[in-house]
Amino acid sequence: MIPFEEALAHVMKHVPSPRHEQVPLEEAVGRVLAEEIRAPRDLPPWNNSAMDGFAVRAADVTAATPANPFRLVVLETVAAGAMPSCRVETGEAIRIMTGAPMPEGADAVVIVEETEPGPDGDILIHSGVAPGENVRLKGEDVTEGQLMMPPGTLLRPGHIGMLASFGRSQLRVTRRPVVGILSTGDELVEVDQAPGPDKIINVNSHALAAQVKESGAIPVRLGIAKDTREATREGIREGLNCDILLISGGVSMGDFDYVREIMSELGGGLTFWKVRMKPARPLAFGPVSGVPTFGLPGNPVSSMVSFEVFVRPFIKKWMGHTHIERPVVQAALTEKVSKKPGRRFFLRALVENDGNGSYTCRTTGDQGSGVLTSMMLAEGLMELSEELDGPLQPGTRVPVRLLA
Repeated sequence: MIPFEEALAHVMKHVPSPRHEQVPLEEAVGRVLAEEIRAPRDLPPWNNSAMDGFAVRAADVTAATPANPFRLVVLETVAAGAMPSCRVETGEAIRIMTGAPMPEGADAVVIVEETEPGPDGDILIHSGVAPGENVRLKGEDVTEGQLMMPPGTLLRPGHIGMLASFGRSQLRVTRRPVVGILSTGDELVEVDQAPGPDKIINVNSHALAAQVKESGAIPVRLGIAKDTREATREGIREGLNCDILLISGGVSMGDFDYVREIMSELGGGLTFWKVRMKPARPLAFGPVSGVPTFGLPGNPVSSMVSFEVFVRPFIKKWMGHTHIERPVVQAALTEKVSKKPGRRFFLRALVENDGNGSYTCRTTGDQGSGVLTSMMLAEGLMELSEELDGPLQPGTRVPVRLLA
């Protein structure tokens, strides 16, 4: 049995280099960028009006007031998508719409609400403006050649909008790994089958698939392998067609736990088996025929916690994420928590934030490895190091990985 940190280091050492693919812009949100994006042009590409109004020379209307409006000759109207055809000189103005290019000679825009129509199509200006007022300058947002997105950027809707403004319809991103999920055990039935008195529903397959999907990878549920060498071997063989294989159950020391034996038989060696942690002590990892393979515990909570602390960061790193860990906060316990030394504890926790950056936490209740409600309710995982010897008293500050 090895320490948690050593086990995690072994796992992360086996993360392959990210693989890349081209995707359409509309499929890129949530993906990790695998290329450098620089601005191909200035944004805005020219000085333009920030408001509907009149493009003027600011010096012409500095002293304008409602009681003393200034009269200007209107040369033309410029809508967004059109270009001005003439220059603004002293005593002149151009009616302009939001987003339309500023005409030469004009250096400000008087909003339409500060004007009124004058005689002969002229305009009366009721308020002065300063140079640059209500004008968006060329390159004000982005300058040509500016680095906008380095490789490793997680693409959110704002990135997609910026990429669209650059005219990018295709992007190079990291490929999402396909993660096979194999459950083992004669006691398991699928979710749409009546379990009967001696059976239980295959919870882990669906919970792990949800965790895989939430991490950004692609889950493939491989069904249930019965507790025979042949069925376990066949299930693992099928899973080796995936990029990563998760095997739920069969990694302990029971008479029908064949996973570790067959992992070695199929061309792989166990990097480790058993970790000094609670829950999820019986946990195996190693490459099988070159495929990173995790043997996860059969208890639902143990399976989900081991995914969270080992498999999720593995997937995130493979996908090229620059931030692979959950946010961690220091939270004060609001209850007494039992803890024995020698193993790292991951307790499912409810977390509260007072709005000023201070956190408190308490357990979700019974922390048994089969108590699925502890994961359903969990907003975080308290991570209590091996050397801590409880009980931990209320007020003790502990690190908490935020799950929500």
